[in-house]
Amino acid sequence: MSSETSPQSTGRKPRVAVVFGGRSSEHAISVVTAGAVLRAIDRTKYDVLPIGITTDGRWALTADDPERMAIADRTLPSVEQLADSADGSVLLPVTPHSREVVYTEPGAVPKALGEVDVVFPVLHGPYGEDGTLQGMLDLAGIPYVGAGVLASAVGQDKEYMKRVFTSFGLPVGPYTVIRPREWQTGPEGEKGAAARKKIVDFAGEHGWPLFVKPARAGSSMGITKVDDLAGLDEAIAEAQRHDPKIIVESLLRGREIECGVLEFEDGPRASLPAEIPPVTAHDFYDFEAKYIDSAAGIVPAPLTEDETRRVQELAVRAFDAASCEGLVRADFFLTEDGEFVINEINTMPGFTPISMYPRMWQESGVGYAELVDRLVQAALRRPTGLR
Repeated sequence: MSSETSPQSTGRKPRVAVVFGGRSSEHAISVVTAGAVLRAIDRTKYDVLPIGITTDGRWALTADDPERMAIADRTLPSVEQLADSADGSVLLPVTPHSREVVYTEPGAVPKALGEVDVVFPVLHGPYGEDGTLQGMLDLAGIPYVGAGVLASAVGQDKEYMKRVFTSFGLPVGPYTVIRPREWQTGPEGEKGAAARKKIVDFAGEHGWPLFVKPARAGSSMGITKVDDLAGLDEAIAEAQRHDPKIIVESLLRGREIECGVLEFEDGPRASLPAEIPPVTAHDFYDFEAKYIDSAAGIVPAPLTEDETRRVQELAVRAFDAASCEGLVRADFFLTEDGEFVINEINTMPGFTPISMYPRMWQESGVGYAELVDRLVQAALRRPTGLR
């Protein structure tokens, strides 16, 4: 986009493309998040273009209708339900010399939809939160909300996230990783024998139960708490429905604490932390507890001043360690001996009405609409390309 057609030069409002949905198992939660963002974004300040990505990867024009994007009667929404057409496609530019978005349908003349000044990608999981979309936007020279390619990829892959944190001196819990070829091969043709032994040896060192997780998924998708060897194969199969690479973590006994990080003009700051109390109706804080049964977190967390300060410092350190931008939700365990252990970060945490990230910032003095505005403004300030 040339300076002659920028919002500043023409006096027009910046145009924000809210991109949501996607090919991951978190498709529906992304739709819910998009509905909340569309409801909150200041239409007097920004023009908005909702773009949904279907579960098979088609980019579609969608209704700007937040009410249809909510979970209703335990039914999850989808882009397919919101798309203006069953076969129309939105095309983003592929060069940094234009930000013109085009809409095409079979047998029809392509239609120019105008320029996009910034993308707000509210996708969760692979093919959206993992650096793939961010790389495409970097190639096109379009600013976007949130982390860049490296931070997005690190934040999505729990193995390499933990490796980065360890290299920066951040405390992480015990874990082991099973790659696809380790599960597919074994001595004398016994599938997964070596991988199974690796996990059993890990359990022998750290004890049962274990948590078997997809290495690159979120929203507690595909996670199983395994109490003994009998449930291991089924847990691995469930995790591999979401990701062929899995991570196995030991149980950390303690309190679950979360903390938000937001990029301000003078750098990242941490919110007041929240606590996820024990979920009595669920074995752990799983997908249904988060999104269907609306398990409530405690904001702010009942911590001492010293504990609050320590977790805020660790959250900002995690943000910096992974080279994050825009926003992060950092998840911790406060162990029984009073130490914080970082579990993971989310570079695009949920923005649903019950999500912890906006709730933490609300308690910290930044309301939802201001939060959305700050994220868009941070993206508009940020230069494209290497930084």
